[in-house]
Order: sequence, then C-alpha cells, then structure tokens
Amino acid sequence: MLSTPNPLVIGIAGGSGSGKTTVAQEILNRVGASRIAFLQHDAYYKDLSGLPPVQKGAVNFDHPNSLETGLLIEHITKLKNAEQVEIPIYDFATHSRTKKTFSVLPRGVILVEGILIFAESALRPLFDLKIFVDTDDDIRFIRRLNRDITERGRTTDNVVQQYLSTVRPMHLEFVEPSKRYADVIIPEGGHNIAALDMVVARIESLL
Repeated sequence: MLSTPNPLVIGIAGGSGSGKTTVAQEILNRVGASRIAFLQHDAYYKDLSGLPPVQKGAVNFDHPNSLETGLLIEHITKLKNAEQVEIPIYDFATHSRTKKTFSVLPRGVILVEGILIFAESALRPLFDLKIFVDTDDDIRFIRRLNRDITERGRTTDNVVQQYLSTVRPMHLEFVEPSKRYADVIIPEGGHNIAALDMVVARIESLL
C-alpha cells in the first residue's frame, strides 16, 4: 500500500529523553512499519554549517526557531496528497545537514515525533491524534546524558551546561505547556504497556 485517500496523521511529543522514540517504535512494530510514514522533527534542524564553532555553540537547539518546521509541514502535506518526500539527514556532531536525504513514501499512517511539534500552532491542526509522553525530569536528563555522550560525541560537562542553560528552560516554556493540546498522555513512555495497548487499538480502529 503506497497511499490512502485520507491518511491518519499522528503526533508524538514530550520532553527530551521522555521516551517518544520508544513509543513511536512500538507503534511501528505493532501497527506495521509498511503502513507508516515516519518523520522525526529532529531531522529538520536548520543547517549551521556556515557558522563558526563559537556561534554554533551559542544556538539554542531547544527553541522552535532552530527547526525548519515549514519544511516539515510541507512534507506532511505532500504525504497526505500521496506524494513521496525527501527527508534531510542531520549530523548532530557538526550541527549541519548532510548532502544526503532519505525517501519516505506515502502510507496509511503518517507518524511525526518531536519535542516541539505541539508547540507549533501551524503544525497542530495537521494531527488527527496527538500523543504526549510524560516522564519525570530526572529520568529524562539521565537518558539525554547517555544519548548525547554515546551517540553525539558530547562531554558530560557540555551536556549538563546545555541542559541547564537551554533544555530545561525551553522545556518549561514550550514543551510542558504544549501538553494541554494532547489527546492522549502516556506516563513513562514505552514502559507503559497498558497505555500503548490502548493507543494501538485506537489507531487500528481509526484505520
């Protein structure tokens, strides 16, 4: 199945390290990856390759302005219209977009994941189902620390400094308030089997 007349668009939001990707992966596994076009807001960070290292380090990557949300909206719209899209591939170590992209085909479900997707007023109306993954701050920080060190080449001091200077303030300003727009709130993310069962059942019924 490459397309359907009215694909179901699902958004998964929550703080950094909340378990959004785990929930998305569970949905992909249970509903079937062949039925889902999966987009991650992280892929749409603006290209900073032209900036010197000092300016790159000063960019607030947890503010909505750091992301090219207009391109994400364009891609969701194209997928809804049964058009294939080319998703950017972002290099978090250098804060730049690579020259490569990957293709996403239109499917019966469009699944979008990101910390700020419900904070964007132009993006919210595109979602038929909005899921917020709610996880305690300390757990989220530990997960982010482990991820940024192992996957993104950061140091512990750098991760802590970024968390205190931008991640936590932006979470309180943008992410946490956006929870009120959610249709479903899942505490503890991918570890909440009962909530995932209900969400998957709801998706299947909507399909």
